[in-house]
Amino acid sequence: MSTPHLYPRLSSDDAAFLYLERKEMPLHIGSVSVFESALPFERFVGQIDSKLHLIPRYRQVVAPPPFNLGHPTWEEYPRFDIRRHIQHVDLPAPGGDAELETLAGLLLSQVMDRNKPLWEIHVVDGLSGGRGALIARIHHALADGIAGAALLKIMFDLSPEGSHPIPKPPVRRHPEPPPERTLVEAIASAIHSSLKNMIAAEAALLDFAEGLVTDRMQTGLQGLLKLMPEWAAPVQRLPFNRPCGGERKFCWTEIDFADVKAIRERLGGTVNDVVLSIVTRAVARYAKLHGQPIADRFVRIVCPVSVREEDPHDSLGNQITFLPVVLPLGVEDPAELLRGVSMRMEIMKSVRAAELVAIAGAWLGATPPAVQALFWEGLPLLPLPVPLFNLICTNIPGSPAALYSVGRRMIASYPQVPTGQELGVGIAVQSYDGRMFFGLTADAHAAPDVTRLRDYIQASFKDLRRAAGKRAGRTTQRRPAGHPSTRLAATAD
Repeated sequence: MSTPHLYPRLSSDDAAFLYLERKEMPLHIGSVSVFESALPFERFVGQIDSKLHLIPRYRQVVAPPPFNLGHPTWEEYPRFDIRRHIQHVDLPAPGGDAELETLAGLLLSQVMDRNKPLWEIHVVDGLSGGRGALIARIHHALADGIAGAALLKIMFDLSPEGSHPIPKPPVRRHPEPPPERTLVEAIASAIHSSLKNMIAAEAALLDFAEGLVTDRMQTGLQGLLKLMPEWAAPVQRLPFNRPCGGERKFCWTEIDFADVKAIRERLGGTVNDVVLSIVTRAVARYAKLHGQPIADRFVRIVCPVSVREEDPHDSLGNQITFLPVVLPLGVEDPAELLRGVSMRMEIMKSVRAAELVAIAGAWLGATPPAVQALFWEGLPLLPLPVPLFNLICTNIPGSPAALYSVGRRMIASYPQVPTGQELGVGIAVQSYDGRMFFGLTADAHAAPDVTRLRDYIQASFKDLRRAAGKRAGRTTQRRPAGHPSTRLAATAD
């Protein structure tokens, strides 16, 4: 496997996650991976140490620029110690999913230490049934969801036998540049970054303008006009849209990927449309639980969209934009809801809404880095009467085949997405080995009963499956991650 191509200075998108972060809003992505048996700690540390040279960024720290004239840079960390990044922890008895969720919530609540490379893994022992687990975190400045999944994947193997060791290149220490050189480089980088983003924004805007004459865009614009009353309606807070503190809760559930594809084939739409329909219906149930009406109400969801053109192994950092969508909460019929979600998603894709968000981001990236830092650092402090949207929901493709670590088979992988400000809940979904795994991150004060929302995801999935006419031959009740039903054969999307 080739070494990723790394740029020494953070991009505007990467740096934004550093500027935005505060104790009320830790900005890392992560996952809780469960294995069929416990992982031997020393062997695991040795395995990661033997592969770490494939991702040199994992040995680098963020260095602020002089006078904030440029974005921070990635610098070699001479005191790197892998045991500061991989730690062992015992799960309290009885070692079930509830105890693992509590531990994950505690670890995911902590802001990462910027005085060392921005990643860590906890190896968890003491799970019931002899299982093992890993709780991994990567700062969002280091990677987006696609790159993050790829980075975690190279730590695993495709077979129990593992992969052949790859020789480490010789370590080369580079002397620190003199201060005047660093200052000049920061200024030059700031100018280059601004020009690069300005050119990218202008090129994207020109491409967008040319697309206005296409049939798909014209059809999309006509559809968007019909949706304007929904977009023009005032944003309303859902029960979890409250100011967030720093404490997080994390819980999960899973469904069969084959069932999701059967729903898609029988009712239409895409896999992501099915996921959004499940989430929308679950949110409606959660709103009703808290005494909120759902008739003529909508949930505004932002879906991260990858714009990565190269293999995620070949570059790190963030290469994403966001697709906003407004979905109705009061639709009772599951099949009708899915058709409505699919129609709205198709309209937003056809008018290239995600590209408009990317263009806006590029224009912001064309401003001086110091201005960007002030903007992002001050954004959470701006008082807004209502949040701009209600929820982030991301769908990340994972490995279709089973993965292994030190010979132990991974049987579940629950993704985590950060949340904060007044977004009290974030939902991440990842496919893996024939299953779709939902990870729900919640602020402990804004959504203390997030497990109810998790259970509503299961109920909403069953509603869609019944609407698709699929016989309930395979149960999808929430169960311990080591249950044999998590070991289904992989299916292609």
